[in-house]
Amino acid sequence: MSRIGKKEITVPEKVTLQKNDNGVLVVKGPLGELSRDFSKGNVDVVVEDNKVSVVPQDNSVLSRALWGTYASHIRNMIEGVNTGFEKKLEIEGVGYKWAMKGKDIELSVGFSHTVIKIIPEGLTILIEKNGMSVKGIDKELVGSFAADVRAIKKPEPYKGKGIRYKGEVIRRKQGKKAV
Repeated sequence: MSRIGKKEITVPEKVTLQKNDNGVLVVKGPLGELSRDFSKGNVDVVVEDNKVSVVPQDNSVLSRALWGTYASHIRNMIEGVNTGFEKKLEIEGVGYKWAMKGKDIELSVGFSHTVIKIIPEGLTILIEKNGMSVKGIDKELVGSFAADVRAIKKPEPYKGKGIRYKGEVIRRKQGKKAV
């Protein structure tokens, strides 16, 4: 029994849901529109007035696995088109910086060359001196882009130089001791 899947999802007034015959759920809201295919597995997505429920058709392993997953995806889609998602990154290090170059981000993070990261469609990037804000309506896209940028130069444990999430605590090491 899925604890997440058995709860009904309430839909805010500004958000509309529409389910197609082929299992694609379209969620429209003030910030945009998201669609996702929910046809795989024996799980039904039932849309009634301002409530959505996810119901497994049988007790198979696949339907039990997808039950809570589908419910979480629907919750994230509704929250995304209503309020949106945001991840904040910080950069730390001597000479480390980032800048917008058209629709790309150019990073100087201690390599012999600059790294150029292409911004996917549907994301808004705000760059400050040492901070970057990644905003969008698709939680998966926002999180994966922020993780990709962080992976370019992860924070190292000795001086803490690199790209990190805002508020992320880096476990520091002591380094060599002089004898």
